[in-house]
Amino acid sequence: MPTDSVSVPRSPFFDLTGRVALVTGTSRGLGQYFASALARAGADLILTSRNRDSLAAFEEEIVALGRRCLSVSLDVCEEDSIHAAVSEAMSRFGTIDILVNNAGMNIRKPAVDVTWDDWNRILDTNLRGSFFVAQAVAKGMIERRYGRIINIGSVTSVAGYAGLGPYGASRGGIRQLTMSLADDWGPYGITVNCLAPGWFRTEQNKIMYESKEWVEYLCDRIPLKRPGRVDDLEGPIVFLASEESRYVTGQTLLVDGGISTGATRALPAKKTMLDDAP
Repeated sequence: MPTDSVSVPRSPFFDLTGRVALVTGTSRGLGQYFASALARAGADLILTSRNRDSLAAFEEEIVALGRRCLSVSLDVCEEDSIHAAVSEAMSRFGTIDILVNNAGMNIRKPAVDVTWDDWNRILDTNLRGSFFVAQAVAKGMIERRYGRIINIGSVTSVAGYAGLGPYGASRGGIRQLTMSLADDWGPYGITVNCLAPGWFRTEQNKIMYESKEWVEYLCDRIPLKRPGRVDDLEGPIVFLASEESRYVTGQTLLVDGGISTGATRALPAKKTMLDDAP
C-alpha cells in the first residue's frame, strides 16, 4: 500500500452530518424510529403528518439531539399538499438530500370483503402517494445531482398473505416502482432503494401480537426465532441514506429475520431403527 494513502483523512462511516432528510408519516410508529436514527447519524429532519400538531413532542426530541427540525403538514393522497410540503421544506433548508417514503396504511380484510373504497385508500396512500412525493423531491435532487430515496416496503413486497390483498399489491408495487425510479434517476446521482421490514409490532398490527399462539407460530417461521425489534431497522435505514450505499440502487433490502426464505414449522424427527441401537 502506498505510504501516502494512510494520511488521507476519511469521514466516519455512515455519517449524515450536513444532510437534510424528509420522512413521511412521522406522527407515530416506524416513521419516528427512522427519523430518530437519521438524526442520531447527523441529519437534520423534516417531519410530516396530516396533522402538524401531532408532531410537536417528537420535534422536541429531534431538536434535543442537536439537529435542526421542521414539521410540516402533508397528506400524501393530495397532490397540492405534497407540493406545498416540499416547497415549505425547500424554503427552510434549501435542499432535501434524503427522502424516506414511509407513510402508509392498511385495512385487513378477507379478499371477498374488500370494498372499492378500501382498495383506493390503500393504493392511493401506499403507492400513488409514494410516487408523487418522490417525484416532487427528486426535481431538486436532479438539479443538485445527488439524492437518496428510500421507499418503505414490507415482506409483502415479495410474499403473499391472506387478508392482505390490496396491501400486498401496494407493497409489491413499491418494489417495482423502486427499480423503475432507480433506472430513471440514476444518471443524476440519485439512488432509489426499498427497505422492506418483516414482522414488526406496529399500531396497525398490534392486536395480532396479543395472541401468544400467533406469536409462537410466527416465530417458528422466522429463522432467527423472534419478531423484529425497531432497533433492527436503524442500521439499514442509515446505510441506505449514507454515502456508503452510493453503488446500491434499485434494490429491496429485506430486514425480516429470514422469514422470506420460506421457513416453516419444523416437524418432529422420525424415529429410526438406529435410535434403538446400543
